Amino acid sequence: MLARLLAEFNAEFGTWAPPPPDLRRRFAALLAREDAVVTVSTDQPAAGFALVTLRPSPYYDGPVAALDELYVAPSRRGQGLGSALLALAVDAVLDLGGGEIQINVDENDRDARRFYERHGFTNLESGSTERMLCYLRELRP
Repeated sequence: MLARLLAEFNAEFGTWAPPPPDLRRRFAALLAREDAVVTVSTDQPAAGFALVTLRPSPYYDGPVAALDELYVAPSRRGQGLGSALLALAVDAVLDLGGGEIQINVDENDRDARRFYERHGFTNLESGSTERMLCYLRELRP
């Protein structure tokens, strides 16, 4: 189910996704870890999920969380499902003693930016003369 949802998410936005068997295997491994939290909608078939990973930080006694994915199927958007999934994820991070949740949002994704701002997230780049950019290097062959 999570592999299907992530594949739908990536297909919607035209981004690469690993093959479904790889996604299923990787989600199974993530779910077995104590430093990953997944919240899933209870409808059938599931229409959304949130994935949070945690890492230690010198800034807090507890971990820092990264909201890696939050997806709601287009047919369920605007009905509060994304808000509910995010709230469950935030509660789980708080239960684990988390001190902060971070997320990267595409600058031109105004809907996502409004959504996260409505839920208390702050854009650290606003009003800054320097932009913090996210660099990555994919290590897959």
